[in-house]
Amino acid sequence: MGTEERLPVSEQLKVIDYVTLYKTAKWWSAVALVDSFGRRQIAIYLWVNRAGQWKRKQKFVVHNRGEWASIKEAVEKLLPQIG
Repeated sequence: MGTEERLPVSEQLKVIDYVTLYKTAKWWSAVALVDSFGRRQIAIYLWVNRAGQWKRKQKFVVHNRGEWASIKEAVEKLLPQIG
């Protein structure tokens, strides 16, 4: 598991492992493998620090390999356009 503080996710989710993408005093982004009511999912989170507390700004969930393959293909198709 990541060596940083506990991820600020819902108590109903069990974080199995995570990787921080970046973290500043104001923003924190991470990819987490979570158990959500008996199902494993990968979630990409973005939190903002407001008054010393991390609040979720965005969450994107990947449910299975097929879904990830579609997302990856779409992103790779657009990557050449950003330089």
